[in-house]
Amino acid sequence: MSDRLNPEGLRYAQAVAETKSFSAAARAYGVTQPALSNGIAKLEERLGDRLFDRSPRGVTQTEFGTRILPLIERALVALDAVTAEARRLTEPGEQKIRMGVSPLIGSHLVARAFGKVQDLPAPRDLVLREANMQDLRECLLAGQLDIILIPAVTAMPRFEHRVIDVEPIVVVSPDSADATPLELEEAGKKQFILVPDTCGLTTFTTQLFQAHAMPLCTYPGEAASYQVLEDWTKLGLGSALVPRSKLTSPDVPHRPLMDEGREVQISFEAVWNADSPLSPDLLRLADSLAAARRQPAPRQGVEA
Repeated sequence: MSDRLNPEGLRYAQAVAETKSFSAAARAYGVTQPALSNGIAKLEERLGDRLFDRSPRGVTQTEFGTRILPLIERALVALDAVTAEARRLTEPGEQKIRMGVSPLIGSHLVARAFGKVQDLPAPRDLVLREANMQDLRECLLAGQLDIILIPAVTAMPRFEHRVIDVEPIVVVSPDSADATPLELEEAGKKQFILVPDTCGLTTFTTQLFQAHAMPLCTYPGEAASYQVLEDWTKLGLGSALVPRSKLTSPDVPHRPLMDEGREVQISFEAVWNADSPLSPDLLRLADSLAAARRQPAPRQGVEA
């Protein structure tokens, strides 16, 4: 057995232990499942035994894995502490918070973040980057972003999370002249136009229908933007689900989406690394954004 262990392989193993799924761990790290599986296989070869058993019922730890994985977790905590302390010592004057935002994040939430950053004990500059969710996750993992604001639809093990906002989902349809609320069961009879699964909206829509064991009928094409979604609904190609703030105008005909009389909502969360030198300020920022939510509501979709 070689004494040299690849830290990335250790992180892959920890992610699988936390998610109990190779595919979920790969999504969390923004890598392909074959790449993650290969990294764990190399780690197991170096350690001399298997860490996990895979079966139709899921992933379980082997007896060997049960003994080794807690040591891996402690090793990664120590390794991250080295990086965090080095950054703290070499960047004592850093006054910026680098924030990544999904295109699905409303401008009202970004404006609120700017205000809350100025309320921190030591006011900082907020540097924004908008990108798709996979890019944001990869940049957070690589330390290129300090915090990201994304829809709460995909798990990211080992990171801190706060739900910071919830927003009603509305239905834009060719027949949206009727503004009365639409029940999800009735909406399930419609054909929906989707956007590429990069901002989180398609993931949310898919999860919503799956959670209610309802088939999702989709238009065979994809819209490139929320504006195109609206344009295509006017052409009669189908309907669209969007957060209310993503309507191009409040005057766009739409219907609130309901689930047995309750508003269907999408949740947005702040995600950051607890080992970051900025972690205390990031926690204050996330908590202040959460406290300023327009309305408290139960979280919809997948827990992260």
